[in-house]
Amino acid sequence: MNRNIVLTGITTTGTPHIGNYVGAIRPAIDASRNPDVLSFYFLADYHALIKCQDPDILSRSTLEVAATWLALGLDTETCIFYRQTDIPEIPELTWILTCMTAKGLMNRAHAYKAAVQENEAIKAKDPDKGITMGLFSYPILMAADILMFKASRIPVGKDQIQHLEMARDIAARFNHLYGTTFVLPEAVTDDKTAVLQGLDGRKMSKSYNNTIPLFIPEKKLRKLIMKIKTNSLPPEAPKDPETCTLFQIFQAFAKPDETNALRQRYAEGIGWGEMKQYLFEYLNDHLKAPRERYADLIEHPQDIEKVLQEGARKAREYSRPFLRQIRQAIGVAALA
Repeated sequence: MNRNIVLTGITTTGTPHIGNYVGAIRPAIDASRNPDVLSFYFLADYHALIKCQDPDILSRSTLEVAATWLALGLDTETCIFYRQTDIPEIPELTWILTCMTAKGLMNRAHAYKAAVQENEAIKAKDPDKGITMGLFSYPILMAADILMFKASRIPVGKDQIQHLEMARDIAARFNHLYGTTFVLPEAVTDDKTAVLQGLDGRKMSKSYNNTIPLFIPEKKLRKLIMKIKTNSLPPEAPKDPETCTLFQIFQAFAKPDETNALRQRYAEGIGWGEMKQYLFEYLNDHLKAPRERYADLIEHPQDIEKVLQEGARKAREYSRPFLRQIRQAIGVAALA
C-alpha cells in the first residue's frame, strides 16, 4: 500500500509549554496513528543553530523536546522519529539545492525581510547587519528536509506557508533541469488548531515570557496558574467564558461535556480563585502520568538516544538511496 508521507519538523529551542502541546504536539501525535500515513518527525537542531549558539542550551533543549514527545505518547514503532543532524544526506542535498536556488527568491523570505527592516528602522549603515547566511538560506535547508523524504503533505502554521511554497519552487526548478525527481509538497494548515493565551492574556509564547511549561512540578504549576490575568468581576457575577484565559486553557484539555458544565458555572457565577484552583487540579491530573514518564526519560538520556538512533537508521533507508539517485541525476555519481 502506498501511504501518504507527512513530515513535521520540531524546533529544538526552549522548553515545550502547554500551548505547544495543544497547538502542535497533540494533533501531530494523533495524526501519526493514521494507518494510511507514514509520518516523519525530526528534531530540527540544524535549524536551531540559526538562533542559538549556546551549545548547552541547544543540547538541553534537544533532550527536553525529545523526552516531551516520547512522554506524551509518540509511537516510534509506527512513525520515524529522528534528529536532523543524524542524517548526513540532508546537508549534502541542501548544498545541491542551494546551487540552483535564485538569490532573488531568498531575498523575498519573510524572516530575512523582517531582519532587514529592523536594521533599517534603527538606521544601521548595513541593512544586513547581524544577518547570518543561516537565516538567509533557512528556506533551502527546510526544502531539503522535506524533499529528501518525498513528503507530500507538510503541516505548517500560516507563517511557514511561504517557505513551503519556496520548497515547491526549488523542487520544480530541479525537476525542470534534471527530470522529475522530487515530489512537490503541499502545505496543510488547520484553522481549528487551538492557540492558547498566556499568563498575561497575550498569545502564549516564549518570546513574551508568559508560558506554562508542560512538565513543571506541581507547586510551580499552581503558582503560574494563580498568576493568570483575570478581570475584577466579583465571584457571584456571571462571567463570559469566551473571553477568559482560564476557560480557554481548560477547554483545550477537557471533554465537551466537561466544557459545557464549566460554561454553566460561569453563567451562574464562579470566583476567580475557585476557578484557578479547579484548573490547576484538572491540568495537574491530566499531566501527572506524562510528567512522570518525562522525568524518567530525562534521567535516562541513553534511552532517548537509542530511540533517535533507531529513527535515524530507518530514515536513512530512504535518504541514502534517494541521494544516490539525485547524484546520478546531476552528474556527480561514480564514473564506473
